[in-house]
Amino acid sequence: MEHGETHLTGPLHARSLETPRLLLRRWHSDDLDGFAAVNADPEVMRYIHDGRTLDRAATAERLATYRRHWDERGFGLHAVEIRETGELAGFTGLAVPTFLPEIMPAVEIGWRLGRAYWGRGLATEAARAVVAHARAELGLRRLVSIHVVGNEASARVMIKLGMSLERETVQPDTGRRVRVYAMDL
Repeated sequence: MEHGETHLTGPLHARSLETPRLLLRRWHSDDLDGFAAVNADPEVMRYIHDGRTLDRAATAERLATYRRHWDERGFGLHAVEIRETGELAGFTGLAVPTFLPEIMPAVEIGWRLGRAYWGRGLATEAARAVVAHARAELGLRRLVSIHVVGNEASARVMIKLGMSLERETVQPDTGRRVRVYAMDL
C-alpha cells in the first residue's frame, strides 16, 4: 500500500478503513479494557469534555453509545488498531456534536489516542482516512472539529487536514472555551 493510501473493506454499514500503519474498524467487545486504560489517563483526558477521566463502567457506556451511533447513522467513531501489533490505540471517526448546539447541524471528526501513540503522526494518518471516507463514500459536504483551547496538538492535526479556524466559543455544558475548525469536502 502506498503512503497515505486508504483501502475500504466490508459492507457500507460496517466499513473498515486501512492506512499504511492502522486499521480503523468497528468496536469489538474485547476493546473495553484497552479503551478504559486510555480514558483513565488524566493526561489523555485533560482536554476532553470537562477534563475528568472515565472509569471502566463509564467507558462501557461510551462504547455502547458509539455502537448505537453507527447503527443509527451509518458512520461513527472507529477503533484505531495498530496493524503491526493489533494493539488498540484509541479512536478516530465521525460524530454529531450535539454538545455544541450553536454549530448544528454538523458532523465532527475527532480522535483520542493513548499517550503511548502520541507524536507519531497516527492521529493525522487516521483522520485523513476518515476525511477521504466522508468525502467519497458518505457524501458529506462539510466537517468540523472542536478542541478545548490549549489543546495545540489537536489544533495541529486539524490544520494538517486542511481545516481552518471558524470560531472560538464556550461549550455550554462545561463552560470551557473551545475552538471550532471546519472544512468543505
